[in-house]
Amino acid sequence: MRLVSVNIGAPRPNPWKGLRHTGIDKCPVTGPVAVSAPGPKGTGAVGLAGDRVYDVQHHGGDQQAVYAYAREDLDGWERELGRGLSNGMFGENLTTSGLDVNGALIGEHWRIGADVVLQVSCPRIPCGTFQGWMEEEGWIKRFTQAALPGAYLRVISPGEIRAGDEITVLDRPDHDVSISVVFRALTGEPELLTRLLGVDALPEEDRARVRKRLGQAD
Repeated sequence: MRLVSVNIGAPRPNPWKGLRHTGIDKCPVTGPVAVSAPGPKGTGAVGLAGDRVYDVQHHGGDQQAVYAYAREDLDGWERELGRGLSNGMFGENLTTSGLDVNGALIGEHWRIGADVVLQVSCPRIPCGTFQGWMEEEGWIKRFTQAALPGAYLRVISPGEIRAGDEITVLDRPDHDVSISVVFRALTGEPELLTRLLGVDALPEEDRARVRKRLGQAD
């Protein structure tokens, strides 16, 4: 398992969401990139130095510090869409190889390189910016039906990473709730919601959403 590329976004206009800019246009960089916990959501800060988000209400912060997507899943989309998809095209910070990103369990830990440790937090939920960026009719519906959302990660131990670094899964929790299961539960399969209860590593924002949908008081 390895890190194929580290991708950083340059701000570009965002005509799809009523915001001045978006950081979805991410491209691979060479050399080491510093990784650290960005702090609470609302500032635009993310876990990789040189990157940020502009929809500060919905993105960024400690629970969504780093976004990972598997090169194997990008390859699958290439075949389906009939077009090339470069590393970073889905707005991911980390493009991985040999790692089942969507099968990762909420709360499992990954070591990347010598020092950085990340914890699997929650799935990416597609938005209007992603739809517009991809320029594919019905993209949000197609992406949702595929249930291959990629994973957001928290920064547990800071450090530096670079393309080619080895990725090691350090530990996995004793539940069976994966990124894919959470995504399916929150999007189109509400019968899965009860499986998310008690998964402490799921962000509180998502757990509150689950309780609300199940009619449980906070």
